[in-house]
Amino acid sequence: MSQLDQLKQYTTIVADTGDFQAMKAFAPQDATTNPSLILKAVQKAEYQPLLASVVKANAGKSTDEIIDRLLIAFGLEILKIIPGRVSTETDARLSFDTAGTVAKGRELIRLYEEAGIARERVLIKIASTWEGIRAAELLEKDGIRCNLTLLFSLPQAIACAEAGVQLISPFVGRIYDWYKKSTGQEYTGSDDPGVQSVKAVYNYYRKFGYATEVMGASFRNTSQIVELAGCDLLTISPDLLQKLADTDAPVECKLNKEAAAAADITRVPLDEKAFRLALNGDAMATEKLAEGIRQFAADAVKLEQIVEGLR
Repeated sequence: MSQLDQLKQYTTIVADTGDFQAMKAFAPQDATTNPSLILKAVQKAEYQPLLASVVKANAGKSTDEIIDRLLIAFGLEILKIIPGRVSTETDARLSFDTAGTVAKGRELIRLYEEAGIARERVLIKIASTWEGIRAAELLEKDGIRCNLTLLFSLPQAIACAEAGVQLISPFVGRIYDWYKKSTGQEYTGSDDPGVQSVKAVYNYYRKFGYATEVMGASFRNTSQIVELAGCDLLTISPDLLQKLADTDAPVECKLNKEAAAAADITRVPLDEKAFRLALNGDAMATEKLAEGIRQFAADAVKLEQIVEGLR
């Protein structure tokens, strides 16, 4: 069996792409996108007809409304391919606006339901700021499931779990990037700080009985992926999916619910003040969260410019 097939025995595999052909090739359960992936997709020739048709069909609407419908159009195509859920991201510029994020999440779900898609097949992606987590808490109470992204620390993960969110996406590769740049060291296997971060979150959740799903994300190499075999879900880019499919090296289950439940872990009390202090005290998490929001916001602007150029 390939590493990919072995991995599927322990973990739900999610395609981290906006490319429909890649999804068909690797048969993932779920799919997740972000502004950068959608921007990359719409600049490819094969996606130009979809982009043009959405802009034309919504010519009388605002650019913001057209963008929403473009995200839904991608989501609808993805849902024709995968059996599970698609993650659709809210505008990163709403990352510190709870009410705005709630409104956007409800609008995206309305558009999906208008197209005949049950809300259970959609995850609304929101940045793991305090305001984003509060928005997710409100959306979850409406039966709108959320994927909290740009997550780099245990305090962010704890706040998400206590808010009752469906799923979190801790960013393995970006944590690794920060430590590699900061220390000048190369990290592999279980020594990788990104891998260690996700393991700590997984173990904390299982120890204290949280239902929130953990989906490792943002991988740089297959070693990081294999080290997290047993995680609830892993969202993987097409190039790394291909590498996993091309090798048959053994894959062992590294994350174990029973072992986590028996681990000696101290519960962390967390209100807004404690959350902000803990996040501020973690230079890596603070810097990568801010950087991620800036990057996704910039790509959202570029996507708007492309749409406006077609109107």
